[in-house]
Amino acid sequence: MRHHGRVDPDQYAPDSHATGTDTVPDPIDHVERARLYPRVTSFRSRRGALTPAQQHNWETVWPIIGRDATDSPLDVHAWFGRTAPVIMEIGCGTGTSTAAMAHLEPQFDVLAVEVYKPGLAQLIGMIVREDIDNIRIVRGDAVAVLRDMIAPASLFGVRVFFPDPWPKARHHKRRLLQTGTLALIAQAVVDDAVVHIATDHAEYAEYIAEQLAEQDLLVPFDGEAPFSLDRPTTKFEGRADREGRPVTEFVLRRIPRDAA
Repeated sequence: MRHHGRVDPDQYAPDSHATGTDTVPDPIDHVERARLYPRVTSFRSRRGALTPAQQHNWETVWPIIGRDATDSPLDVHAWFGRTAPVIMEIGCGTGTSTAAMAHLEPQFDVLAVEVYKPGLAQLIGMIVREDIDNIRIVRGDAVAVLRDMIAPASLFGVRVFFPDPWPKARHHKRRLLQTGTLALIAQAVVDDAVVHIATDHAEYAEYIAEQLAEQDLLVPFDGEAPFSLDRPTTKFEGRADREGRPVTEFVLRRIPRDAA
C-alpha cells in the first residue's frame, strides 16, 4: 500500500540537542560552507543512447526549453515568457511526475533539474506529445544551479522526490539533502514557500530528519499547501511499494525572513 505518512514534526524540529549549543547555527554559515567545501557530486554518471525520435526532439526542442547549468544568474520569467510562480523540481528523472503535475497546474511554471540526458529526453517527449508549455529544464548538479543560477527569494516552492540515497556510509557525503543544500533551498524560496521531499529509503529518511534538525529556516508545514502535494505513482515507486518500502514525506515551510 502506498504510504504518505509524514515524519513526526517533533522528530526534526530544531532544538539545542541537534548541535550541542543553545542556538541553531546561522543558516548562512551552511551556505558559505557549501561554497567553500562543496559536497562530492551527488549523482552517478549514467550513459544511454537516445532513440531517433528522442534525438530529433533534443536537437529541435531542447534549445528552446532546456539549457545546461552555468554560473550565470537565470532570468526564469524571461525564459518562460510570463510572470508566474515557479516551482523547482530537483532530480526529475524521466519526468513522469514533472509532466503530470505541470499539466494539472498550468498556473505554475516548473523548473526541472536533472543530469541524466536519456531521462530528460523522455520528459521532452512528454512535453511535445501533451503540448505542455510550463516546463523548462536545466541539466546539471542541483546544488550548483541553486548556488549560481537562482536568485534569492525567487522560487514559490521546491520538490525533491526520491533522491539517490547513497546507502553506503562512505557515500553519505554524496547525498543531496545536507544542511548546506537545505540552506541553499531556504535562500532560494520566498517566505512561506513549501518544500516537499519524498524518499522510500528508511535510513535516508532518518538522515534527512537529522539534517533538518540542524537548521531552523525550513519547519514542518501544517495547512493547505498552495500547490498539489499529490504525486503520480512512478514505476520506481510502484516497485518500492511491492517490495514493502513505504514512502516517507517531509512537507516544510520556509519561515518569513523577518522572523529568522
